[in-house]
Amino acid sequence: MQSIDLNSKTIKIATYNIHKGMSAFNRRHVLPDIKHALGGLTADLVFLQEVQGEHQKRAGRHLDWPDSPQHAFLADEQLHHVYGRNAEYRLGHHGNALLSRHPILRWHNQDVSLSKLERRGLLHSVIALPGRETPLHALCVHLNLRAGDRRQQLQTLIDYARQQIPQHEPLIVAGDFNDWQREACAVLREGLDLREAFQSLHGRLAATFPARLPVLTLDRIYLRGLHVEHAETHSGRDWGRLSDHAPLTATVRLDPPPSLAPARLPDDWAQPELRRRSGSA
Repeated sequence: MQSIDLNSKTIKIATYNIHKGMSAFNRRHVLPDIKHALGGLTADLVFLQEVQGEHQKRAGRHLDWPDSPQHAFLADEQLHHVYGRNAEYRLGHHGNALLSRHPILRWHNQDVSLSKLERRGLLHSVIALPGRETPLHALCVHLNLRAGDRRQQLQTLIDYARQQIPQHEPLIVAGDFNDWQREACAVLREGLDLREAFQSLHGRLAATFPARLPVLTLDRIYLRGLHVEHAETHSGRDWGRLSDHAPLTATVRLDPPPSLAPARLPDDWAQPELRRRSGSA
């Protein structure tokens, strides 16, 4: 891959709860349509929630169910991909995933579950960007439905990021926050100096749920060390056929690289052996 100057390069980010590849009321398998729609977004980093790693019953019921896990099917041969398994049950499992046009150096799935009913994780990926020594950190999240649980999980996220991510290195935290009370912005700004991308440009959070006629602002892209140039939601009838959430995208530009050397990451992190090799935990 040719080295490029990232001082003048933008990165497009997307976050999307894919509802396990099923339509809003689980009537149709729509993963092939989701793959086509995501391709049209041309994002460099795609944060995915409710990704079905395996489901034996649905695989037998739907002829177009992929042989590979959903994140690998969506990435195809074009993108690097990792998957954090959060919820396990008799017929399969699901969790968060990240797709990336740039190599994923290391990744780790941090369990933040507070009950057996809602198994959650923080999928932390370290991205190598061409022409830049300092890596980009990506945290894909999906928080609980209860407000009290979300507050605990946000504090866990803050504590984890402070311990594992150097403050001078760029950070993206994106996903489904289930934060209909809109508490997360102030908490993440105070704790990690993060700013929400859509809010930074438009002065309000993006409505992303339900996808056909969004009202609730559940999906977010929080940034540190990056400047937002564009942010939008993708909703309406076509997207409403694919999931109960609408995807949110943001185009960002990195700050100039700092002179500080990147910190060494923990030895127990997973390290992809080959380019475009998938991972799961």
